[in-house]
Amino acid sequence: MSTPNRVYIARLAGVAVFDPNGDQVGRVRDAVARIRATQRPPEVVGLVAEMPMRRRIFLSINRITSIDPDAVVLGSGTLNLRRFSKRPNELLVLQELLDRRVQLDTGPAGSVVDVAMECSRGGEWALSRVAVREQTNRLTRRGHLHQVEWDRVRGLGTVGDNRGTANLLAVLEDMRPADLANALQDLPDARRNEVAAALDDERLADVLSELPERDQVEILAALDRERAADVLEEMDPDDAADLLNELPPPEQDVLLDLMEPDEADPVRQLLRYASGTAGSVMTSEPVILPPDATVAEALARIREPQLPPAVAAQVFVTRAPLTTPTGRYLGMVHFQRLLREPPADLLGGIVVNDIDPLRTSTPLTEITRRMATYDMVGMPVVDRNNRLVGAVTVDDVLDHSLPRDWRDRDAAPTPSATDDGIVDDE
Repeated sequence: MSTPNRVYIARLAGVAVFDPNGDQVGRVRDAVARIRATQRPPEVVGLVAEMPMRRRIFLSINRITSIDPDAVVLGSGTLNLRRFSKRPNELLVLQELLDRRVQLDTGPAGSVVDVAMECSRGGEWALSRVAVREQTNRLTRRGHLHQVEWDRVRGLGTVGDNRGTANLLAVLEDMRPADLANALQDLPDARRNEVAAALDDERLADVLSELPERDQVEILAALDRERAADVLEEMDPDDAADLLNELPPPEQDVLLDLMEPDEADPVRQLLRYASGTAGSVMTSEPVILPPDATVAEALARIREPQLPPAVAAQVFVTRAPLTTPTGRYLGMVHFQRLLREPPADLLGGIVVNDIDPLRTSTPLTEITRRMATYDMVGMPVVDRNNRLVGAVTVDDVLDHSLPRDWRDRDAAPTPSATDDGIVDDE
């Protein structure tokens, strides 16, 4: 293996994994170590890599040809895409050791900020050194960092609950919400709730939207009600409505009453629609502009970074008022049309209205058929008075067309951790 003798594992988090042809196949998320019966440090048996579609697989350490700060390269063979599962005598280094409160045998207490694995002359990888940040009561000064041998640290031998969250959050902070949601599913329930509670409201709202309903409810229930209401306010109204639909009606009412009225009102409206209809899956906050707005104004609006791509793909044109339910719906303009028109032109002159809008009662099967027929990314939803009340986007359709447990990592078979992550070619 062409690699440094010692590798600090937290620095590998997020590093790309490449096959022998140089094609990226995933990213490193953790290392798997086997606890030994003797006092020797745990043996590192492989890495956990996250592949497309958030599938995590095991890569045997024997199948890795090089490790460096920018890339992990695999040897020849075919990837085994069975999901990773940890055995009882194994530990996930970052998940279970990072932030662990420990005691140095000849020094102060501290918390683990990184763990190094080292390769012996015989080719065996084992956890060797621990980076421990000394605890300090001073608010303006960080504690001294100690890098010591594994056997000089007390408190590493068993998995406990004496861990903080700061260093784990530092490893997870650059993940996309969907990837962070996936990582949270790997944590024990108490640890998952602790990490989720440490996220800010906006970040937690984004992550909740990517979790299975069961995990959403459990995390929300672990928060105090005022914090839970704050997080719901940060969610898109349709996502907040989907989550509240999983709660008993009395709890729904309590949380809605704690939310700001202007944030709660669109969620209340969405909760009134029957499940499986356009009203229940739409977003009530599409991009809406009047007919006398210019192309330049429309382009500026859809450039706003907080807009999801599917929502920003089209502008809906209505009479005032411009918040749902709007004035009379006039039509829509796709962003590609906006790019082709002079910036000073008015939306009223380029609006398209030759496709009938959806009604709030339109069933999901009909929505899917119509969006596929017309190659639409989003479609307007109007009430009986032809007022725009929302829009159904392609991500809404996919989310509600897939099985309910599609986000749940436990819904698919999982492999043993020590199965090789690559199957040899015959």
